[in-house]
Amino acid sequence: MPLPVVAIIGRPNVGKSTVVNRLAGVQEAIVYDEPGVTRDRTYKRAFWSDREFLVVDTGGLVFDDDTEFLPLIREQAMAALAEASAAIFVVDGQTGPTGGDHEIAEWLRQQPVPVLLAVNKCESVEQGVIQAADFWELGLGEPHPVSGIHGNGTGDLLDELMAYLPPTDQLDETEEIKVAIAGRPNVGKSSLLNAFVGENRAIVSPISGTTRDAIDMVVERDGQTYRIIDTAGIRKKKNVEYGPEFFGINRAFKAIARADVVLFVIDAIDGVTEQDQKLAGRIADEGRACVLVVNKWDAIEKDSQTIYDYERDITNRLHFIEWAEIIFISAQTGQRVEKILDLVNVAAEQHRRRVTTSVINEVLEEAVSWHTPPTTRGGRQGKIYYGTQVSTQPPSIALFVNDPTLFNDGYRRYIERQFRQALGFKGTPVRLFWRGKKVRDAERSVNRATKV
Repeated sequence: MPLPVVAIIGRPNVGKSTVVNRLAGVQEAIVYDEPGVTRDRTYKRAFWSDREFLVVDTGGLVFDDDTEFLPLIREQAMAALAEASAAIFVVDGQTGPTGGDHEIAEWLRQQPVPVLLAVNKCESVEQGVIQAADFWELGLGEPHPVSGIHGNGTGDLLDELMAYLPPTDQLDETEEIKVAIAGRPNVGKSSLLNAFVGENRAIVSPISGTTRDAIDMVVERDGQTYRIIDTAGIRKKKNVEYGPEFFGINRAFKAIARADVVLFVIDAIDGVTEQDQKLAGRIADEGRACVLVVNKWDAIEKDSQTIYDYERDITNRLHFIEWAEIIFISAQTGQRVEKILDLVNVAAEQHRRRVTTSVINEVLEEAVSWHTPPTTRGGRQGKIYYGTQVSTQPPSIALFVNDPTLFNDGYRRYIERQFRQALGFKGTPVRLFWRGKKVRDAERSVNRATKV
């Protein structure tokens, strides 16, 4: 069975994200002094004792207001509670019980999920006991004084939580493929996530910037587990003000860096923009595998040549990631969405692929026989002695040569093309390190000295 889920519930701005960060031991959820910063539900791994579980941060619950995103936030919080083994109801110890707390408590008492009451912002241990006592009136059992900032009381809270989680021997873990959905605002990233999981997992709205945090969702298909991460839309830096959007974009960049595969979503109506080009460069620099997802394809008037024209334009304008597979979809109608994970599987496999030294040198020998390295005006010619793969994710190959400066950019691109033609590596960048004789001699000296 998958990891158990613990839902964090509460009013806006009571410090739920701070508590999530404390329980998970990370600083990933956006923490900012403004109600409504968390809108979707976000998943973080947490450990306590011998248990591993997922902590789900949710948007602030307000039952008597239907403006803006509040009804959608309620829907997300209810969905989190439906899949949870237990819930932690977070209240503000400095404010004391409010009418909103009483409404949420009444709703929670009607749910089948066990609820623990965490009284946050109890920074003083002695004063915290007094602050927590006021919350007995909510009728949810013992109030636990905690501090999400300092960690006071969280150990006792977690000790009690363990009684509601399944034993470790009932859990089994399969290797996940981490997939980040990235792109500009309003290209359909959240709609794509919802299409994957078959539910309204993320809030979808025509207003750009609806997703502010990186949202994790676990999907399983044919025995393979995928952790799909929806990220905030990435706008031009000059248009981003310091605040929730700024932090959201930073989380998006971090999600890209920790992903195995990036689903780079492009709006078919807008085509490739300057911001798309910058984001493609970021994906390549991070060394992530990538699938190019052209969304809203159903809104394009097409003839027999349209798709080929689009592919050619995308490849030309996103030459940083010309190795990425391209798929044309409609997240809204579900057109070809089911084929995306097939491309993800290929890209992830190639990203982790390791090739033997003998095969690499066979490719090099063939490449050099067809096109010899360039010769300088002074008569010096580059020589490639041998190559070997030094790492994966992405595949990285060291080429040992007489002098790296003798190999121009054109010849280096030629060698990379030969590797791709002979070995594939579809969907992943390939890094080539050109190492000269002086470097190799220095390494040999160090090895000799170490042996002595």
